[in-house]
Amino acid sequence: MTRVLALLSVLFLMSLFMATPGTAQAVRPVPYPVMEGPRFERAIENGTRTRTGHPGPNYWLNTATYDMDVVLSPDTRTVRATSVVTYTNASPDTLRVLPVHLRQNLHAEGVVRNRPQALTGGVHLGTVSVNDAPLVERTSARQPGYVVNGTRMTLVPAEPVLPGQTVRLGFTWSFEVPGPGAPRMGTDGEMFFVAYWYPQLAVYDDVKGWNAEAYMGNGEFYMGFADYDVRITAPDGWLVGATGVLSNPDDVLTDAARDRLRRAASEPDVVHVVTESDLASGTATRTSDEGHLTWHFRAERVRDFSFASSNRYLWDATHADTGDGGTSMIHALYRPEAAVWQRSAEFGRYSIEFLSRQLGLPYPYPHMTAVEGVVGGGMEFPMMTHIGGSRSDRALFGVTFHEIAHMWFPMIVGSNEKAFTWMDEGLTSFNTNEATADFWGVDAWNPAGQGYYRIAGTGDEVEPMRHGDQYPLDGAARGLASYSKPAVALHALRGMIGDERFYEAYQEYARRWAYRHPQPYDLFNTFEDVLGRDLDWFWTPLFFETWTLDHAVESVTSGPGGVVVRVADRGLTPYPAHVRVTYDDDMTIEMAISADFWLEGSRLEEVTFQPGRVVRVEIDPDGFAPDVDRSNNVWTASPVR
Repeated sequence: MTRVLALLSVLFLMSLFMATPGTAQAVRPVPYPVMEGPRFERAIENGTRTRTGHPGPNYWLNTATYDMDVVLSPDTRTVRATSVVTYTNASPDTLRVLPVHLRQNLHAEGVVRNRPQALTGGVHLGTVSVNDAPLVERTSARQPGYVVNGTRMTLVPAEPVLPGQTVRLGFTWSFEVPGPGAPRMGTDGEMFFVAYWYPQLAVYDDVKGWNAEAYMGNGEFYMGFADYDVRITAPDGWLVGATGVLSNPDDVLTDAARDRLRRAASEPDVVHVVTESDLASGTATRTSDEGHLTWHFRAERVRDFSFASSNRYLWDATHADTGDGGTSMIHALYRPEAAVWQRSAEFGRYSIEFLSRQLGLPYPYPHMTAVEGVVGGGMEFPMMTHIGGSRSDRALFGVTFHEIAHMWFPMIVGSNEKAFTWMDEGLTSFNTNEATADFWGVDAWNPAGQGYYRIAGTGDEVEPMRHGDQYPLDGAARGLASYSKPAVALHALRGMIGDERFYEAYQEYARRWAYRHPQPYDLFNTFEDVLGRDLDWFWTPLFFETWTLDHAVESVTSGPGGVVVRVADRGLTPYPAHVRVTYDDDMTIEMAISADFWLEGSRLEEVTFQPGRVVRVEIDPDGFAPDVDRSNNVWTASPVR
């Protein structure tokens, strides 16, 4: 995507629209070049990004450590906590304010949101400090203190944070855990999944600076990488699963549970760590004189921390081979009545192993835990996924795999899923389709099963390159633009360049941007760099527009010179037309019309096959093209009378 190529593309596009009236109907518009925007261009000038898709030589990343103590009180459904956050400014900029997310204020009265929420009062702040100096609440950020505005808090330290400096922040707070219906977390009284629960520093990056947009319920998250040291106190008998390694198993787990975990780490079968018998006998955890236990978890280089707890959880465990001799523990926490969850650990193990191979980036974390809970679908967190609802084996597999695939996008490859939702959901949906075909032996790419085709060309579709909070609130547009269409586009790219080259570029993108914050242009540039070709014509119609592809068999004629197949391009999205001809002796021949023909403005091209009696002609027989009307892709000969 060089400036020269972009300029040539613009000039070529202008020349098409300047055609004379007599020729205007013969040409088609071609896609405009991908335009990065001034902020990304400045990042390139500053040496933090490149047009090859590599992080630049001056790339930097601000980091933090979170040291937290948490008390979960199931009887009152409350969380009380304190934290000390150490934040390091690795940027070349002086930071005069420090934006902090208070996402539980989504449930406070009067807060702007784009989906209905239960009102629980939001976050109740106690003390707030910077470098151990207490801050007072203000109504504006013009003087030292802090200002709360909905789900955002802005800290104004007495002294700015200079490049290379570290600042120490302190917080105490509490909130009521919302009930079922809250997005992505909550409680039904029996189980608690606690997420988006602590004051978290906004991301300061090399493209935009502070990314401190409000959490309104729909759009998801952009989070920085940090280390966590968290102590969670819960009643005796309440199992706790969380992001990170359990540092004090001897203090909270029974001897039997620890022995079963050791077996799960080496034996091939799933091991029942906590059983129904343990629940009935009150031996799911250790007990204490105080009536509560403190579970201590540590996690490194993750973008978030969540935890789950229940006194009704069964616990299954096994392990996954992540490649290069590595392993990771697999855990499933679920209630006895969720019988289908007996396969959860199996599905988790398969997911980690498949994705470690597929993405060429072995799963780096010590465990992956799936938790049965109160959400309607599933939601991802580092080393955790929260899945609710009654579902079949195949449905549980699908949501489990999808959420675990998020461990790579955006948990390792830390994209801004709020601004560019497709960068995690689209890639994860592509991975899920590939795994579904592998695990269940089905055609997961059948257009009948891809939601994109139900909305494409209807006027209700919106483009993937749209902010997560700016999709229509009704209908399926957000889901299809973020999930299905990008997955279909990646499948189309794979069909165009072949499996080997596609995965070479895909894996390289994951490696380059692991533990960094890529923009869409970094993904586009990486693919183009690895493949050695300009693909603006591919990215623009599928990610920036709602243009559609429609190839059709216009005519088939036979003669001494061969069989001539004329293919019409009736849409706006360019793509190669792969044509398969089947003869009456079952011989098949395939040829392709390059996308270059359509990019030159052609609407009709023909390809000549060897002579013979043809009984069938099909465009895109392998189903890679995102063709919105496949009814005109097939021609069959009339029966011989």
